[in-house]
Amino acid sequence: ITGQNGIVQVVVDTAEKKTKSTGLLDADEFRRQSHQVVDLISEYYDRMGDYPVHPSVTPGFLRNLLPPDAPFRPEPDAFSSALKDVRDIILPGLTHWQSARHMAHFPASSSTIGALGEALTAGINVVPFTWAASPAATELEMLVVDWLGKALHLPDSLLFAGGGGGTLLGTSCEAILCTLVAARDRKLAEIGGNRICDLVVYCSDQTHFAFRKAARIAGILRDHCRAIPTCHHNMFALSPTELEAAMQADVDAGLVPLFLCATLGTTQTTAVDPIGQLCAVTAPHGVWVHVDAAYAGNALVCPEFTEVIDGVEAVDSFSMNAHKWLLANNDCCAMWVKKPSALVAALGPEQDLILKDAASEGHNVVDYMDWTMTLTRRFRALKMWLVLRCYGIQGLRDHIRNHVRMAEAFEKMVKADERFEVVTDRKFALVCFRLRSQDKFGGADKQPANRLNRRLLEEVNAATSGPYMSSATVGGMFILRCAIGSTLTEDHHVSDAWKVVQDQVLRSRISWWHD
Repeated sequence: ITGQNGIVQVVVDTAEKKTKSTGLLDADEFRRQSHQVVDLISEYYDRMGDYPVHPSVTPGFLRNLLPPDAPFRPEPDAFSSALKDVRDIILPGLTHWQSARHMAHFPASSSTIGALGEALTAGINVVPFTWAASPAATELEMLVVDWLGKALHLPDSLLFAGGGGGTLLGTSCEAILCTLVAARDRKLAEIGGNRICDLVVYCSDQTHFAFRKAARIAGILRDHCRAIPTCHHNMFALSPTELEAAMQADVDAGLVPLFLCATLGTTQTTAVDPIGQLCAVTAPHGVWVHVDAAYAGNALVCPEFTEVIDGVEAVDSFSMNAHKWLLANNDCCAMWVKKPSALVAALGPEQDLILKDAASEGHNVVDYMDWTMTLTRRFRALKMWLVLRCYGIQGLRDHIRNHVRMAEAFEKMVKADERFEVVTDRKFALVCFRLRSQDKFGGADKQPANRLNRRLLEEVNAATSGPYMSSATVGGMFILRCAIGSTLTEDHHVSDAWKVVQDQVLRSRISWWHD
């Protein structure tokens, strides 16, 4: 029958549908087993606080607990039995990223809507590599990336509404590689394909190693990836002056500047590269500027953070991971480009495929397989659309601001203890701190201080009911990282975490005061 909008609906006789069911997608069985999964997940969240954040296991532990071979035939009620193993064997061996006490890494944020969106996506299980392969999936993705881009205060030039466009990928690693390949092909079209060995790419020494990996995959020579040194004086941000000097030196040597990966919120310290100034430096050389805002890009939903993207109108591409801090659950990376045609030219097919559809002919449709490395892709837009629709922009702002507020409280606690120092300015919800070095009290050698802070981190993470924190080494300093971001984290978890840090200093006599 024909319904609204000319959509043809097929009516299937219920009896015929039942007789043709194979049981692999039986609706009643699906409903029963789904309830079991939901119950297990709900129980897991109820008991989250009972688990140590990081398990005390050794490599190979799981192989000793599960059979060496897959079953030839399933056991009776195999699903229930498998879920019991999940509960009794697998969960205790996990690092619990959703724990309120997980403060080691940038968050892998979860929400009820995000998890159910994932379930809905998996249940529908479409493959929207072209518009024709799933028209509603493609068009929802186009809508959602514009919704999200506007919510993050990105310029119109990066949105479909302004001549640009976006897509949803798995990770920022994919976004960096796709844009780098597009930039490479565009530049080689200008200077000749035989000059690929002359191309040079740029980043700071704080840029995520994913950029160097992407450069190698894209055929850039290893020694043509310039990691510009940063310093504590400017909070480890990339210096436009240093970048300009590096590019000019390469030009003088007959090389060709290609690509800059600027970072909004580096992994180590959330350093913010000055986007506008960097774009001004790169413009004369025709360099593609990409902004990797995997973590801190989420904070742009709050107007008070938009100053960190001054000059973003000049960039060629921008990416962020909504699964890090915007309640979207893994995985969901949003990438926007000013000129989608550059992606299509580099990543699209060189000949027409059977994947095209007559209904799309004569229309300027988006085939997302031409924007990325993969053909098979997930319907991530459904999850992101649900998160935006059900929580709203205000709900997302409240979520971000709550974590920033708790991080500010932790920072104040650190500053109130004269034994400690906050190493870098806190911009978002990461606090970088350490025990003060001996040179603050007349000494000069940093290494003893680094050893003490390394030991402190080990003691903090060994505390069974304590927080799980991480470290970084910047400017020769070993620092502790406290990243507030779990959906479950509350104020008392933050104050408890600081108390554990202080207690470990006293209990283990880790301090210059005890030497």
